[in-house]
Amino acid sequence: MLKLPEKIVKIRDREFLFRVEDSPQAADYKKYEDLRQEVWQFAEDHMAGTRNLLCENFLHEGSSLFLGVFEQAQDGRFILDGQHLVGFSYGFVGLKDKSLGFDRPSNLWFYSQFLGVRPDRLNYGLGIMIKEFQREVLLEVLHLETVVCTYDPLTAVNAYRNVRHFGMKVLEYRVAPYGEYGGRLNRQDVPSDRFFMSWNLRENFSAPVPDPEVGEQIGRWPQAIRVEYREIETEKGRATLEVAAGPFLDLEDEYLLVPVPADFYLMLNLTDIEDPGVRRIPVNWRFQTREAFLHYFGRGYRVVDFLKSETGTRKCCYLLKRNR
Repeated sequence: MLKLPEKIVKIRDREFLFRVEDSPQAADYKKYEDLRQEVWQFAEDHMAGTRNLLCENFLHEGSSLFLGVFEQAQDGRFILDGQHLVGFSYGFVGLKDKSLGFDRPSNLWFYSQFLGVRPDRLNYGLGIMIKEFQREVLLEVLHLETVVCTYDPLTAVNAYRNVRHFGMKVLEYRVAPYGEYGGRLNRQDVPSDRFFMSWNLRENFSAPVPDPEVGEQIGRWPQAIRVEYREIETEKGRATLEVAAGPFLDLEDEYLLVPVPADFYLMLNLTDIEDPGVRRIPVNWRFQTREAFLHYFGRGYRVVDFLKSETGTRKCCYLLKRNR
């Protein structure tokens, strides 16, 4: 009998159960699609039908891994239903070198496709905990050491988690691989550019810039995009937003910074109005950061850290270093 990792974590006033989905009933997989829709809110995009999701599970016929986070019920029990599911991740085993096929175990990696937390539980740090639990399961159960994934490079919350906390490496910049993609966390007029990342599960990573030095270092190195600030007030709310005011493509320093908005999801929402000057703010960020990343990656720079300063005006930047 295969022993599956499972743990209960107490966070402030709540307890959460982290577990591997092992149900043999197709209906039990619907809760993952329901939560995915609640997180992304894009009805045109969907996972496979519940019968297919069941078959995909590595505990049945496939190579997929479903992880669920369930909040403790008021009576103290952990009920494994959609009402109590507050976070999940889903992914599957794939091939690094397609020409080698499945002949070598070292040619296998895990593609982490979805990780979502219910919007009303975002302030519990569950996203990082799900990734840590995923690492534990992949190493102990599937014996895999490499995870790959994509994420929007403009989302600072994901950049901080993936680059600074876990030390994932940017393998390539992909231009709009998903085409027009909408919903709560994306907008169809903003191209769906993504970083393709690799995570070595056995690497002991520590960020090259210590936390106390983040603010100092952001002011030390040149920025590849000039940033201005604009006060925005619409029927959706009010905020001071960063505006991308042009890239600098002639930098020669060993280290340079590529800034991104502190809260791109907020920016997408507040600027989703008819005024073209306001609506184009996130679009400009996409095209200018795309140009900067592709240009400097082509010149031998790579992402080595993600810096976030909370002093004064919030600043979020990727730190790039030129290969010697």
